[in-house]
Amino acid sequence: MPATSTDYYEMLGVARNADGATIKSAYRKLAKELHPDRNKDNPSAAEKFSEATKAYDLLSDKDKRAQFDRGEIDGDGNPANPFAGMGGGGGFRPNGGQRGYRTEDFQGFGGEEVDLGDIFEGLFGGRGPRGGAGGPFGGAQQQRRQPPQKGADIGYKLRVPFTDAATLKDQRITLADGKTIDLKLPKGVEDGTQMRLKGKGQQGPGGAGDGLVTIAIDRHKVYRRDGDDVRLDLPITLDEAVNGGKVRVPTVDGPVMMTIKAGTDSGTVLRLKGKGFTRKNGSRGDQLVTLEIHLPADLAELAKRLDGWKDDGDPRSKLGI
Repeated sequence: MPATSTDYYEMLGVARNADGATIKSAYRKLAKELHPDRNKDNPSAAEKFSEATKAYDLLSDKDKRAQFDRGEIDGDGNPANPFAGMGGGGGFRPNGGQRGYRTEDFQGFGGEEVDLGDIFEGLFGGRGPRGGAGGPFGGAQQQRRQPPQKGADIGYKLRVPFTDAATLKDQRITLADGKTIDLKLPKGVEDGTQMRLKGKGQQGPGGAGDGLVTIAIDRHKVYRRDGDDVRLDLPITLDEAVNGGKVRVPTVDGPVMMTIKAGTDSGTVLRLKGKGFTRKNGSRGDQLVTLEIHLPADLAELAKRLDGWKDDGDPRSKLGI
């Protein structure tokens, strides 16, 4: 690859032939290390975080990455050499070789003297005598000028309650300028998901940078995430396990009633359809409920009721012992 001002592969610590998954993994690792929330005493971390994000944005785009590898664009996506292929022909030499131009050579047109400044400005992209951008090189000169730089991106860390993440409940976030917005969580959200807020970064000559929001999903005291499913351990009484019945079960959407069959064993897993996390395609995972039989607090009363009765079954027979 031709030399570029910034080697984004080296910045992310990956090989030039790295696949998309490797690049994404390397970026996530860097983002966690350099996130401004973790480096409040290190001002350069925010700049490095912004550069790492810029590198990932470019290398994760197949078309831009190919152009970058060929040296056609720089790290900002601008043409790396807008004059490539334009041969350096002989210049105007006043003595010898190619004859220089003299003012008198351009006289005689209606008795008026021609302004050389107008001619050369027209040739090399300056403003012509009527103020227009003239000459065959006008466009190239404009390409040479780099567009004004946008302001730096600003990183945010947004903590989201477990149930809000599962149900995609809007989250309110306060920006650096003190304004608040309601943020819609994306389908398929998970811990570490990043969201880009266009124009919510620092102001710059070329406009505002972006806000980069990293999602951190809080743990829950009773729920556990398993892919797109939610797991829950549900205590039931010995009477409910033996005789069956309907029990009230908490879910991320609110409590529901669930039927337990008579003779249910501890460890049985029941499935509540559509009570899990929202997938990228809009469908939802399930809630998996593991039943745990709890013996009554008054074991003496239980022993009295079981007096004279003995369970002759062998619950460990499947273990081969």
